[in-house]
Amino acid sequence: MTPSPPIRTALLAYGMSGKLFQAPFLAAHPGFELYGVAERTEQRMHLDYPDIRSYPSVADVLADPSIELVVVNTPSNTHFDLASQALRAGKHVLLEKPVATSVAQLQELLALAQQQDRHLLAYQNRRWDSDFGAVRRVVESGQLGQLFEVHIRYDRYKPALHFKKFKEEPGPGAGLLYDLGPHIIDQALSLFGQPISATKTLGSYRPGTQVDDFFSLHLRYPAGLNVWVSSGLLIADPGPAYVLHGTQGSYQKGRTDGQEAQLLAGMSPQAPEYGHEKPGQEGRLTLAAPDGTLSTTPDPAAPGDYMGLFEAVFQTIRHDEPYPIRDEQLLWQNELLEQPAVL
Repeated sequence: MTPSPPIRTALLAYGMSGKLFQAPFLAAHPGFELYGVAERTEQRMHLDYPDIRSYPSVADVLADPSIELVVVNTPSNTHFDLASQALRAGKHVLLEKPVATSVAQLQELLALAQQQDRHLLAYQNRRWDSDFGAVRRVVESGQLGQLFEVHIRYDRYKPALHFKKFKEEPGPGAGLLYDLGPHIIDQALSLFGQPISATKTLGSYRPGTQVDDFFSLHLRYPAGLNVWVSSGLLIADPGPAYVLHGTQGSYQKGRTDGQEAQLLAGMSPQAPEYGHEKPGQEGRLTLAAPDGTLSTTPDPAAPGDYMGLFEAVFQTIRHDEPYPIRDEQLLWQNELLEQPAVL
């Protein structure tokens, strides 16, 4: 059998997301050809990838019939419009979070992808974090018994307003809920599925802010499982990112994935030490023996690796394998993002 050609791919921007989270993996994965980028003002990507083709506009990228896959990694309020354009141009789309700012937008994108016989694939890279991988393993092992309380947090201390206006000016996709919310909501949904009900709380606390900088969602599941998904930008002393309590034990894990820091430092995703957590960052697993005795042990995590997402993209486009971030999960996520908050 003749091997299929690599998927010729273009980025629609080369900011932090393109530079750290997409280009290095597309360049390293043999199933992709990192081919082009839309650079409307300053041409910078060639400094890192000398053979890259720089297009003066998104329209020029979409007009190139040789490009199969387009990565929409632009500001969140442009995702719907640019993903729609790419699908209508006959491209597969890898779409950054949030994939849409409303359920109606997402439904329209999914229908358009089906009509065009193209794949619309969500870029939810935090499923491949080392810390979340450890949490998934513990949940799936059943060691904790019946889970009844789970907390997933993504906290920072950043009192200054962001220099990117689209993050701070009121409008579709602005605010912390639409910035970090898709990461941890997706983690909860991938572990536990669609909740039977949810309550959302938003807050705005930074000086001068016009958008939310705190959110918490209480997700309720059958059999008494309660999951809280929370994030804040004024958390000076973050606790564990993951806390799980079950009838037979508890688990705690910090937000310890080091991939972003490693990529910022210029490490290749192919480096032997890539994705490994530092010593002392192990999770804490506390289990109850039949006699009620409790024992706590460190729980090392397997390395994280965002290449898993790109391998899934490749398998879906080239071999029609099911993509792990399913359409219904994206719809559940957008329903939670869009539902009214409790005052």
